[in-house]
Amino acid sequence: MSAKTANILLIGDVVGNPGLQIVSRMLKGFISKYEVDFVICNGENAHNGKGMSLEALNLMTEAGVDVVTGGNHIWNNFNFFDTLKTHERVLRPQNYPKGTYGRGYGTYKLPNGLGSITVLNLQGRTFMNPIDCPFRTADWVVKQVKEQSPMIVVDFHAEATAEKLGLGWYLDGRVSAVIGTHTHVQTADERIMPKGTGYLTDVGMTGPYHSVIGMQVKSAVDRMLYQTPHKYECATDDVHFSAVLLKLDTATGKALAIERIFYPSFQ
Repeated sequence: MSAKTANILLIGDVVGNPGLQIVSRMLKGFISKYEVDFVICNGENAHNGKGMSLEALNLMTEAGVDVVTGGNHIWNNFNFFDTLKTHERVLRPQNYPKGTYGRGYGTYKLPNGLGSITVLNLQGRTFMNPIDCPFRTADWVVKQVKEQSPMIVVDFHAEATAEKLGLGWYLDGRVSAVIGTHTHVQTADERIMPKGTGYLTDVGMTGPYHSVIGMQVKSAVDRMLYQTPHKYECATDDVHFSAVLLKLDTATGKALAIERIFYPSFQ
């Protein structure tokens, strides 16, 4: 019997209405072009640039997203809390302290008899809140799901490149991919690690690039220039779609190929 493969698309941090609109317009075309079997999307900034909302979630799922991951801004919109507590297709980082509501990983069926995939959301601690250890949390989750789901994709929402690389090496051969989110800047270090784990330090931002990582330029620069608070205002212009495509062996869970996507390219 020939080996089966699954194509998994992970979309980088969707920022505000500009990010939501490009996902709505373009995702189905990418699914068709790359024969995508499952779509993961980091949506923690989809609601006006910070936080999530039910409206944003519905737009993403209608566009073809299968599961929405989060990060440190998943908590910013209080109106989303009930959805976060109950919705099986929305994840928050698993390594928040015990008792935090919501779920940090889920196992989902793939189409066409391709088995199931586990998506694990983790958050880093370097330059971020000192929550529970993402490394030990990953150990625990992998132990829970590995037998039922050899394909495991990790969205590691973290600031420091070293911490992301560290987790990639730590989980090499035990998960299908470790893909970084949070910095909103796509890195050019996609690779398959020696034991078969796909890796990318950051998948980048799906949203407005005439900005400072999604924020209007003047507000962001004034915050840095004067070292005083300024209202967060989501930018609107020069919108790009940022993602990574993984080809996984459904039997072993190993990554067979990894490809960055950034559309349209910078002129």
